[in-house]
Amino acid sequence: MITMDRRNQPQHRPQHPNANHHDNHQSTFKRDVDDSGGGHFQHKRFRAGHQRHRQAGPSTPPSSPPNQSLSVQRQLYERDFPLYKQPVEVGHFSLDSERRFFNDDRQLRYYVEPEKSCPNFNLRDGYRDRFIKRDDGVKEKLDHILRWILANRSKLQSKEVAASSSPCALGVNVVTWRGHLTKLLTTPYETQEGWLLAVTRMGGTLYISEVETEAARRDQEDRTERHEEMMYWGYKFEQYTCADDAHSLPDPGGVVNTNEAFCTVVQTRLAEHRLLFSGEVDCRDKDPKAPPPPACYIEMKTSLEISTPKQRSNFHRFKLLKWWAQSFLPGVPRIVAGFRDHDGVVVSVETFHISKISQLIKNETNCWKPTVCMNFCCDFLSFVKSIVTEDNPREVHLFSWEPHRDVTYSIHRDSQYSFLPDWYIREMTSPASREIHHHHPPQT
Repeated sequence: MITMDRRNQPQHRPQHPNANHHDNHQSTFKRDVDDSGGGHFQHKRFRAGHQRHRQAGPSTPPSSPPNQSLSVQRQLYERDFPLYKQPVEVGHFSLDSERRFFNDDRQLRYYVEPEKSCPNFNLRDGYRDRFIKRDDGVKEKLDHILRWILANRSKLQSKEVAASSSPCALGVNVVTWRGHLTKLLTTPYETQEGWLLAVTRMGGTLYISEVETEAARRDQEDRTERHEEMMYWGYKFEQYTCADDAHSLPDPGGVVNTNEAFCTVVQTRLAEHRLLFSGEVDCRDKDPKAPPPPACYIEMKTSLEISTPKQRSNFHRFKLLKWWAQSFLPGVPRIVAGFRDHDGVVVSVETFHISKISQLIKNETNCWKPTVCMNFCCDFLSFVKSIVTEDNPREVHLFSWEPHRDVTYSIHRDSQYSFLPDWYIREMTSPASREIHHHHPPQT
C-alpha cells in the first residue's frame, strides 16, 4: 500500500511492543535481548566535511556558522538500541471530507475482520465513479498539528513550563509528523529517494516540516494511470475492512474520500529528545476490552501476493522496513495486510505484530536493523539541535540528504521555506495566551 501521513489521554500506559519495563515502570524499546545493552544513549557522531554552500534569503547577514554534515554510514549506528519511551497518546483530531480540522475523533473507524481467509475484495471497484482524491498540490506543512497544539496547550504545558519566561514554550524538543520521522528511520537503508526537511526553532522547540524535492515533484507529475489506481487500492482495502462505529459493518459501496483522516497525537522520548508528533491512524480494535490508544490502533496495508522466495526476501528487506518504522514510532502494535493479485483482488489477509517483525527478518542476509534506524534518527535530532540554536520562526535551516551522501544543510531567512504560519506565531507569542487557552485557530 502506498501511504502518506494524510493522511483522551489514556488512563494507564499500555504495554508497547518491544518494551521492557523497569522497576520505575518506564519502558525502553529493544529489538531483542541481544540488542539491548541497557538502552544507554551513546555520544552523537558528527562528521565535518562535504561542505555545502550556504544559501540565504534576502535579509540574511553575511556571516555563517561552520559547515557540518552528518554521515549516514550504517556501521556508525550499530550500537545499543537507544532509550525510546513508550509513546503516550495525548490527543487526536479529525479531518473531514473537505479537509477541515476538528479536535475530536469523528473520523475514527473500527476494524472488522474479513469473514474468509480469501476474501476476494475487488480493490478496483469504485475508482472511476466513487473516488474523491485529496489535492496533492496543497502543501499543508504542519498546520493541522499546530491547530491541535493551540486547542490543547493545557495538556502539554507543565506548571514549570507555564511559569517560564517564554510564552511559547511547549515542554517538548521536537514537533513534527510521524511520516517525517519514518523517513529518518529508513534513511540508512534508502537507495532511491532523498529528502528535504525544513527546521525552525521557536520557544526552544524545533519544528520539522518536509519540503518536496524536485525528484518527488517530477515523480508525481509523471505518475501513470496504473500507479494512480494502485494508490487508490490501499484506501479501498480500508473501506472493505473498516466500519464507522463498533456496532456496524463496512460499506464498500460508499465513496472513498482521501481528504478524510483520523490522526493520533503522541508524546514520547528518544534518548534526550522529547518528541510530540502526529500520524494518521487507519482504524482501531472494536473490542471494548482492547487496551487504550495507541495500543488498540491497527495499520492497514496492501501488497502484491508473495509467490517466490525472492519475492518474500524483498518483502522482508524493503517493504517490512517501512511498515515497521511507521507503526513502531507511535506504538501501533499490529498491521493487517491484504495480499492482492495483479488485478487488484485481495487473495489473503495476514496480521503482522510489530514486536515480532525483527524475528521475521533475522534470517535475511544483509537485512535492515531496527537499532541502526533508531540510532540514526536520534543522532540526526542531536545534529539538528546543535545547528539550529536561534529562536526565530523567520529563519529556516534546510537539511538535505541524497542516497550515498551525507546530510548537509543550508540557512534561509524570510524565504519560501518558512512554514510556521502567522496565526500560530501570534497566538504562541502573545502574553495573554499564556493564561487563556480557549482561542481557536482559524479553520481551513
